[in-house]
Amino acid sequence: LPKVVLLSMGTEFPSGALELGIAGEMMKRVIARVSGTTDTQITKKYKETGDLGLTAEQFLKNRKQSTLGKRELSVEKVFENLRKLPEIGGAGSQEKKILLIAELLSSAEAAEAKYIVRTILSEMRIGVAAGIVRDAIGAAFGKDVKEVERVFDFVGDYGQIAVLAKNGRLKGEIQIGKPVRVMLADRAPDLKEAMEEFEQSLLEWKYDGFRVQVHKSGNEIKIFSRRMEDVTRQFPDIAALVKESVKAKETIVEGEALAVDKSGKPRPFQELSRRIQRKYDIERMVKEIPVQVNLFDLIYLNGESWMDKPLRERWQQLAKTVKETKNFRLADRLETKDYAEAKKFYKHALKMGQEGVIVKNLEARYQPGRRVGYWLKVKDILEPLDLVVVGAEWGEGKRARWLGSLILAAKKGGKFAEAGRMASGLTEDQMDQLTKQLKPLITGEEGKTVSLKPRIVVEVGYEEIQRSPKYESGYALRFPRLLRIRDPADKGPEDVNTVADMDKLFKMQKRRR
Repeated sequence: LPKVVLLSMGTEFPSGALELGIAGEMMKRVIARVSGTTDTQITKKYKETGDLGLTAEQFLKNRKQSTLGKRELSVEKVFENLRKLPEIGGAGSQEKKILLIAELLSSAEAAEAKYIVRTILSEMRIGVAAGIVRDAIGAAFGKDVKEVERVFDFVGDYGQIAVLAKNGRLKGEIQIGKPVRVMLADRAPDLKEAMEEFEQSLLEWKYDGFRVQVHKSGNEIKIFSRRMEDVTRQFPDIAALVKESVKAKETIVEGEALAVDKSGKPRPFQELSRRIQRKYDIERMVKEIPVQVNLFDLIYLNGESWMDKPLRERWQQLAKTVKETKNFRLADRLETKDYAEAKKFYKHALKMGQEGVIVKNLEARYQPGRRVGYWLKVKDILEPLDLVVVGAEWGEGKRARWLGSLILAAKKGGKFAEAGRMASGLTEDQMDQLTKQLKPLITGEEGKTVSLKPRIVVEVGYEEIQRSPKYESGYALRFPRLLRIRDPADKGPEDVNTVADMDKLFKMQKRRR
């Protein structure tokens, strides 16, 4: 059951943070090999269908291969082979991946092959998103949809939730070693409005870093990303700091990890991103790019959930639980009702290279996976947008080998709505990096314009948001510029800004004029 649920969503991994790393060109080679035809014929048919799953189905219907000795394909076998794909690297990795996929397609009926190919390429095309799966679990096992969603905050895997619901054990409980969906901050137009929202406010620096959720059980440490991905292996230095600094036997704390220089000043996020992505030479990276963790919450302590306790109590306990060191410390904070004092704190955060501040309600409980208005972020500039790249154009002249003009989209319901293009301001290094990441995601071409699977998220700055009937979102960005390419462990397509966010920012900028 759990495997069927995940595969129906077109994924093999609950968090969605891991990619199988299979591009269309490799898949064409597999289909050609299994069907006994050529890459050229596969490419020709693909141009007609626009769907490699459909292409595989059509060719495998006509294959001449004998069915003698053909293995019956099971869900377990599909799952087993697909889960091996991200682990394969080094010399000969392409051929190893091809063999794993070919083994599945050789045993599959033509219709089965269509969906195996689509699953591998993350192009299921059956419209089954997380919300539909959530509702289906509720309907199938007579459970309230809100309860199913609440349990997801603690389990993070609809496959496992389906099993719990079926067995009458649908219960969301915080557990050491299992990531909890993190609480999220909303936006405020300015500092004054943010402070007026709460009777009791706590201000914290808003760091330009990587959200971490740290689980400690005795000497066993687990570190999870915002997207619930286990990144413990990439950060042995954080694990060591936890053992040294956290006095509790069992706890879950949250903070922001920053790359820092020898003086403790923040380094660019791109350098921290190298740590997140690294799977080899980790000891060398620890020395090259040290990190500092700035803690701001405690949600579990010695067998008891602290989520329902007010932030004031959680902060007080966090301070008692952690012995601060240079690189494992409490976030810079200020409790005040005085606007002048708050403004001074905010300006100091900006001067020290941080993004701004987060104003928090001291009486609020921890709400996993939600923006409920208890935390409000304030920045000096209009809020940058996280948008997904859904298309691009090949350049001209010396830039002809690069994809340069990016078509960006925001979330609108269960799909993505175009919100403009970003054509200027990209360096050659950025275009080279983006082209390498985007080429395997091409799903179609028309002239110089390519359509892309929505996978790569970029953080975009801009001068202003404008109304535009040209794009489905109804908005376009004036003078958009690339701030950074988001790391998949930090933000994926499901985390991008919504059209509603753009509408809110549009109204904010009008008030500022």
